[in-house]
Amino acid sequence: MRGVRGAYPGPMPSARVDAWIWAVRVVKTRSAGTAACKAGHVSVNGDRAKPAQTVKEGDEVRVRLHGVERILIVRQLLAKRVGAPQAALALEDRTPPPLPREERPAVPFRDRGTGRPTKRERRDLEQLRGY
Repeated sequence: MRGVRGAYPGPMPSARVDAWIWAVRVVKTRSAGTAACKAGHVSVNGDRAKPAQTVKEGDEVRVRLHGVERILIVRQLLAKRVGAPQAALALEDRTPPPLPREERPAVPFRDRGTGRPTKRERRDLEQLRGY
């Protein structure tokens, strides 16, 4: 394999979790994958993952981005970013479908131009949201 950069003879034994979620197009950049791991938004087999943690085939990777948690099973290890059709083959997506609009909880909002909420209104909003 002389002269081929990044080539690994035989099957890859493992891959970094931040590089893998970037390679399968879960995050846009590798640095975004690293930041998600550092922020605690990525877990591997139920344990919080650091960016350099390795993943193997069959591992469960959970990624929480934009308020949605995706549950992914590693089917193929990738070290480089690949096209969307090939990336789809490298993972099994077990994310449950989102709730229909009718079943989603109503999000409180304020009318435009009403100004900042008062202390009482803010407390009521926080109580409604569950903070």
